[in-house]
Amino acid sequence: MSAAPASLPDIQTEADIQALVDWFYDKVNQDELLGPVFNDVAAVHWPAHLPTMYDFWSSILLGTARYKGRPFPKHLALPIEKPHFQRWLQLFYQTVAENFAGPKAEEAKVKALNIATMFEYRMRPKSSLSLL
Repeated sequence: MSAAPASLPDIQTEADIQALVDWFYDKVNQDELLGPVFNDVAAVHWPAHLPTMYDFWSSILLGTARYKGRPFPKHLALPIEKPHFQRWLQLFYQTVAENFAGPKAEEAKVKALNIATMFEYRMRPKSSLSLL
């Protein structure tokens, strides 16, 4: 992770969370790999989804505990694999680095890595194991 310029603010407020989410999903929507999954396959209704994402990231980064959902099951039916998670993470890191710097910004990147790693692992096709 490269160090961002010291002039960038850290993530501290609800407004910061909303800006991060908005900027990130602007990138996702324009991305040729991720955009079709979100917009064509999942047919995300952005006016309803973005406030949910504000709550999710506010809960994770600011400890507000507003998010009450279960994000993983909603992703199970989607045709997403390792390259999708890598691209999602790349865009998230890029968005954070372009706009924020500091301990909370670094925490956001770590949390995103943990989420992407767990989701990718849980969605990976499993082969059946035989003990015989």
